Amino acid sequence: MALRFVPYHLLQLRADTPHVIVDGGPLASTALTLSHWPGSPTPAHLLDDLSAQIAFHAIDHPQVFDTAAGPLEVVSNNHFDQDGLASAFTLVDPHEARCRRVQLIDVARAGDFATFDDRASMRIAFALAAWADPDRSPLDPATFHGGYDEQCGRLYEILLPRVPELLDDVEALRPWWEAEDAHLTESLEAIERGVVTLDERPELDLAVVTVPDHWAERITTRFAINRTEALHPAAVNAATDRLRVAVLQGERCLVECRYESWVMFRSRPVRQRPDMRLLAERLQVLERDDAVWCADGPAALTPALRLCTGETTIDPTQFRDQLERFLATAEPAWDPFAPAW
Repeated sequence: MALRFVPYHLLQLRADTPHVIVDGGPLASTALTLSHWPGSPTPAHLLDDLSAQIAFHAIDHPQVFDTAAGPLEVVSNNHFDQDGLASAFTLVDPHEARCRRVQLIDVARAGDFATFDDRASMRIAFALAAWADPDRSPLDPATFHGGYDEQCGRLYEILLPRVPELLDDVEALRPWWEAEDAHLTESLEAIERGVVTLDERPELDLAVVTVPDHWAERITTRFAINRTEALHPAAVNAATDRLRVAVLQGERCLVECRYESWVMFRSRPVRQRPDMRLLAERLQVLERDDAVWCADGPAALTPALRLCTGETTIDPTQFRDQLERFLATAEPAWDPFAPAW
């Protein structure tokens, strides 16, 4: 059976339309959730690392679409990204999805976790992020009129029918992946040559990455969101499985918890996140001038600790010592499996 896509904001106005939500949070009228989001009511036997994998498990067990509200015919999602697109496409066109199962899951993995088995998947993820960016997209500018909800719905309606075409001709997407892909190549080669060093502390689930001070930040994408980084995160993630990553570049220090620790990750045990705001408080006490440290709360997608203003008087060695001491004793502050809906 194939479902039809209806934008999320329209379902919010149709409380009498039972539906499936993929890769996002359910509405009160949602009859089936297929999402790795924290605490989502996805049937336990379908859970997996990615929502795209969950969607495939669902079409392998089609009885889940027969609910008390009747057979489900509608699917939606509350945000646009690669995993969401792969998940929705799996339900909208299950025959074509099955033919591309491995590739769709790898594109979803590239978008969400910045990891990949096939480099082509990473390139497709880069291109999809560019197509969702109004400043870089080849789509009709009208796609991006209105608020985010309207834009999100239009992106799904436009791109869902084009998924096979996008997957089958990666070279045609070169204008939208080439620059970021070059950044990834340079980052991978720098790690391989030792220009960028990576030191793992497995007992802390920590990787400490040291980047040359003169490297400039460039545009990178996570999910379908633009960021700027000197070292491409997919290169780091290809080199380590550690889910707490510290990037040291001269006097600049950044610590980030990877996205895998936000979702209901299933393929291996994941150490729960600490609250890095507590580390920011410790560092602030050590500062002698006007530098200000700040950190995101543990519920952020990829919470980071960084220097927000001023110049730090804490040298990288002292910073790393404080970080490792904190991680060795920090209490868990985030449980993605706790019910949330």
